[in-house]
Amino acid sequence: MVLSGCVQRSITITSNPEGALVHLNDEEVGRTPLTVPFTFYGVYQVQLERDGFETLLTQRKAKGPWWDNLGPDIIAEILPGLRRVSIDWHFDLEERKPVDQDKLIERANQLREQVGGP
Repeated sequence: MVLSGCVQRSITITSNPEGALVHLNDEEVGRTPLTVPFTFYGVYQVQLERDGFETLLTQRKAKGPWWDNLGPDIIAEILPGLRRVSIDWHFDLEERKPVDQDKLIERANQLREQVGGP
């Protein structure tokens, strides 16, 4: 008897450093390292945040294997080794540079003068 079942798709996200909060398409999914299931191939909006590091906003494409297209996908239903799609994405976060308080105050004063504030 032939075993059948749906293709299981997952994206594994890692970062350096670990522990970054991850949003996929504006939905919070957890902290790195993590593995999340997905249902569609295509472009994903990815956001990673971690204290002391610059927020990373980017896009990544989840591209499917040839056999997970309409037609050849029947092979995946029959062969157990083709029932799983795993995509790995890694991100390196940049350390946030300290704010120069004097420059910040100077810039605020310049803006105040431009708008005619007190």
